[in-house]
Amino acid sequence: VQLVESGGGLVQAGGSLRVSCAASGSIFGINAMGWYRQAPGKQRELVCTIASGGTTDCADSVKGRFTISRDNAKNTVYLQMNSLKPEDTAVYFCNAVIRVSPDFRLEVYWGQGTQVTVSS
Repeated sequence: VQLVESGGGLVQAGGSLRVSCAASGSIFGINAMGWYRQAPGKQRELVCTIASGGTTDCADSVKGRFTISRDNAKNTVYLQMNSLKPEDTAVYFCNAVIRVSPDFRLEVYWGQGTQVTVSS
């Protein structure tokens, strides 16, 4: 199983970006998916999560600005980021809890990360 992110880049403050993360491989189902971020010198922190049924939750620092969504047919999770601030600059990682066998065995996977840089 692999998670491959795309869509990061450089944007001015106030701008928007959308990052995507596609899961591939031997997948029998995907439970929760999420986005985390890690800024230089800081710990990795949760940004937003989305359950298999679509329930979402986001950190207070991004509520009202970021939206997480998923396309279950494509095994893909998205993060739409609006009104970006310089403090949103970080490497963004996607995360998924994936059922990897018919007997409901679950494993956690991470993407390789995509850089998002917001200039002031």
